[in-house]
Amino acid sequence: MTGGWSWYVSALVALNIVGCVWLIWWTGRRRPGDPAPEQTSHYWDGDLTEYNKPMPRWWINLFYLTIVFGLGYLLYYPGLGSWSGTGGWTSGREHDADRAENQARIDAAFAPYADKPVEELAKDPNVLRLGQAIFANNCAACHGADARGARGFPNLTDTVWHWGGLPQDVLDSVTNGRQAMMPPLRAAFANDAEIDETVAYVRSLSGQAVDKELAARGEPRFAATCAACHGPDAKGNTLMGAPDLTDSYWLYGGDAASVKQTISEGRNGQMPAHGPLLGAARARVVAAWVYAKSHAQPQTQAAAQ
Repeated sequence: MTGGWSWYVSALVALNIVGCVWLIWWTGRRRPGDPAPEQTSHYWDGDLTEYNKPMPRWWINLFYLTIVFGLGYLLYYPGLGSWSGTGGWTSGREHDADRAENQARIDAAFAPYADKPVEELAKDPNVLRLGQAIFANNCAACHGADARGARGFPNLTDTVWHWGGLPQDVLDSVTNGRQAMMPPLRAAFANDAEIDETVAYVRSLSGQAVDKELAARGEPRFAATCAACHGPDAKGNTLMGAPDLTDSYWLYGGDAASVKQTISEGRNGQMPAHGPLLGAARARVVAAWVYAKSHAQPQTQAAAQ
């Protein structure tokens, strides 16, 4: 706060306090010549009279006491512009203290799960209950409340894992995040016709109906341009996050237009690291919940979204 604003706020506070004192004093006193409290000329039904009595002295004194309390409050807490107060209180310091207290309680509650294997935690009903709550607060915005994902956000309830579905793989994804990038490859092809041929071949790998001649011409183009990441058999590479192109799962859509856009323009997906946000124990608990969601199903490929 600048010096000018500090003086302005301080003057405004002082003006309000002085104004309150004056108002109580002015309205609480009787002046010479004032009519008696019962002389208001307001009568009803013959014996009902409106009085105009001043406030009792004890009541007025209470108002003065509240002003004195307010002055003490302003001296102890920062309420006069940039004045920091004699108590040294700040909202940031109080926030940090409350946060540290809450974090200590959370750490104590999750401490029993800190070193247990993810696959073991996935069998504990209490862990799954906690993991679901953590997921709802931190992961559902992208993956959905039911963890089934959306276009560009993986379904976590199936058995398709671009970065690996082992317990440690899932924990690594939660803790450290993932950075997936499919580079734009338009420049690698001479024209759109070559891209269309590659699209036809890629779609044929998952059993989709395509022009067989077009797909045949696209096979060598795939081998020259795409196999380095997705493998010569198109089964993908979990070390790079390159998806298996032979299953029926398509993160960004498996129709011809979507696949062509993926090849031409590339894709860039990021899973943020939640380890710094959640801490090691809570990251392990939510990883156990995610692991349980997928491994509770038969180990079959997921249907296309």
